[in-house]
Amino acid sequence: MNGVRHRELACEITMQPVDIIGVDAAILFSDILVVPQAMGLEVELVESKGPVLPDPIKNSEDLRRIRVPDVHETLQFVFDAIKLVKKELNGRVPLIGFAGGPWTILCYMVQGKGSKTFGEAKAFCYTQPVMAHRLLQMITDTTIAYLKEQARSGADVIQIFDSWGGLLGHDDFEHISLKYIRQIVNALKGDVLTIVFAKGAWHSLKNMSDTGAHGLGIDWCITPQMARQLAGDKITLQGNLDPAKLLLPIRVLKKEVSKMLDDFGGQRHIANLGHGILPNVPVDHARAFVDTVKEYDGVKKEKSSVQNV
Repeated sequence: MNGVRHRELACEITMQPVDIIGVDAAILFSDILVVPQAMGLEVELVESKGPVLPDPIKNSEDLRRIRVPDVHETLQFVFDAIKLVKKELNGRVPLIGFAGGPWTILCYMVQGKGSKTFGEAKAFCYTQPVMAHRLLQMITDTTIAYLKEQARSGADVIQIFDSWGGLLGHDDFEHISLKYIRQIVNALKGDVLTIVFAKGAWHSLKNMSDTGAHGLGIDWCITPQMARQLAGDKITLQGNLDPAKLLLPIRVLKKEVSKMLDDFGGQRHIANLGHGILPNVPVDHARAFVDTVKEYDGVKKEKSSVQNV
């Protein structure tokens, strides 16, 4: 997490996709786990293992160890990085800030590490619901303060990443995840544009579109046509190329990107990947993705843009 805390390094890494591959928006280099760290939990990034929280939340005594912090005291390094990035960008492209959705943050705070199923986190919510909702509210309150200050510091758009939203069924997603995301979106109204991305939670696109968010991210497991049908035509969709397709031969990759743009029809769409970029993607392949979007001559080209991949 040291690079995240170093504003000059965070700025340099944020600028690289803009300078090297020509994306038309920058995404702040940071990490969603700065929030549980600010709330009082230790967070370690272990090589080949990923994030580890050695003392996760298991009971009411553990819950007393954390707090809703003063974000100026605990997360000022993020706000300083945003201000520095905005200065370096000098209006070239907008800057996107972000945070994890409360359910996704709870997953790490309770499980203590990454998981394919987050079974312990789900069991915590099902067997200790009062405590779980207290923790979710604390995460939500922290996140609102954090994102408001990101906006004040210069972020033009805020994205809420609920990476593990798809682990919940429709009803559980509403009560464990979207209930709290809705609070965040409402709190940011009038301050900044918002995008909600709950990977795998296509079953709730209609409910997410009703939160008041300006955009919805979608992954590659749903077609643009179905996503538009579920979300309605009054909200912008973002996505949704499978990140692994960036490993295709460039000639084939360009065809896949063009097909994606055709499927979205050029209407209220931010061209992007369906999740984060893989670390082994060659730079020229990422650049080919961006160039294909910029050169696209399909339907309503002017309405199709590309975000930091």
